Amino acid sequence: MPGPKECSWGNKLVSHIICRCLDKAAVITEHDVTNGVTPNPWKLCTVTQVEEVKILLRMFPIWVSGIVFTALQSQIYTLFVQQGRSMKHTIGSFEIPPATLGMFDTASVLICIPIYDKVLVPFVRRFTGRAKGFTDLQRMGVGLLVSVLSMAAAAIVETKRLRVLGAMNISWQVPQYFLMGTAEVFFYIGQVEFYYEQSPDAMRSLCSALPLLSTAFGSYLSSLILSLVAYFTTMDGQDGWIPSEDIDKGHLDYFFWLLVCFGCVNIPVFVFFSVKHLQKKAA
Repeated sequence: MPGPKECSWGNKLVSHIICRCLDKAAVITEHDVTNGVTPNPWKLCTVTQVEEVKILLRMFPIWVSGIVFTALQSQIYTLFVQQGRSMKHTIGSFEIPPATLGMFDTASVLICIPIYDKVLVPFVRRFTGRAKGFTDLQRMGVGLLVSVLSMAAAAIVETKRLRVLGAMNISWQVPQYFLMGTAEVFFYIGQVEFYYEQSPDAMRSLCSALPLLSTAFGSYLSSLILSLVAYFTTMDGQDGWIPSEDIDKGHLDYFFWLLVCFGCVNIPVFVFFSVKHLQKKAA
C-alpha cells in the first residue's frame, strides 16, 4: 500500500510532499474500527484519494494562469471591435465591417496548426528529444507570451490611432488578431493536453473540463477589470479610459497596456509553478 507521501498514477507511484495536513484524512483511528463498523467515506479517505486531491492543488496555479489568458483573449470580441469602429473601414472601394476582422484570428489558427505540427515540432524535437517537441507547459508558456504581444500590438495601434483620429486604416489591426490566434494554438491545445495527461486516472473527465471553467472565469475577470477601470477613471467626472459613446475622447491604449501588465505578471508566476510542478510519467 502506498505510504502517506505517494500516490498511484496508473502503474506508477509518485511522491507528493505538499499539504501534509491532508494526510490526516487517510489516518485510521480507533473510532473508525470500533465494533467492526465500516468507516464513513466522508470521514476516512484512501491514500490514493488524498494524493489525487494534492495533484489538483498542484495544478491550481497553472489553471489560474488560464483565467488571465482568457481575460486578454476575450478582447478580440469586444474592445478590438470597438477600436476598429473608430478606424477607416475601407480598402479601395471595399468596406470592411470591424467585427469581421475576427476571421484573422481563425485564419491564424488554421495556418499555425500545420506549421506547428510539420515544421516547428520536428525542429524542436532535434534539441529536446521529446516526441512532441515542447512539453505541454512550455507550449502554454509560449501562448501566454504571444497573447501579451497581441495586447502590446493593440496598444501601439491605439496610440497611433489617437494621434491621427480616423485616418488610420483598419488593416493595422490584423497583426493583433493574428498574434492572438497564434497564442490560442499554443495555449489552449497545450492546456487541454496538460490536464488530460497530468490528471489522476480516475479524475480525467473532471480535469478535462477545467479549460472550459478557466474560460468562463476569464470572461468574468475581463468584465470585472473593465468595470473597475470605468469606475475609477470616471470618478472625477471625466470621460475615462473607455467612454461609452466616443472612444476618441478616452484612452483605450491605457487599458491595453494595463492588460499587458497583467500578462507580464502572469507569465513569471506561471513559470514558477510550472518549474515546481511534478510531471506525470507514462505508465
